[in-house]
Amino acid sequence: MPTTFDEIRDAVLHMPKGDQVRILSAVALDVADAHPGIDFQENVCGGSARIIRTRIPVWLLESLRRGGRTDAELLAAYPSLNAEDLANAWNYARTHREEMDREIAANGDDS
Repeated sequence: MPTTFDEIRDAVLHMPKGDQVRILSAVALDVADAHPGIDFQENVCGGSARIIRTRIPVWLLESLRRGGRTDAELLAAYPSLNAEDLANAWNYARTHREEMDREIAANGDDS
């Protein structure tokens, strides 16, 4: 069984085109929901989506934004964050609106 990237690439390239397409489709679906800069760990922030390397949940940032806070205000309030972190958070929140609504409601934060 291939175990390295090069071995896997070579194995896939020697497959019939139809199988290559099926593999590509499966991989594309798996990474389509990937969100750079966003992490999930059961034992950190209750498993909620959070900014990587922090304990700042995305739902909290989204709640503050819905409450009228600007990116500049959030960056000043959370000095460990940068503009890229906020962009990642907004992308995640946009594609997971129901989750954000549920977590904001569950945490009683409607800033």
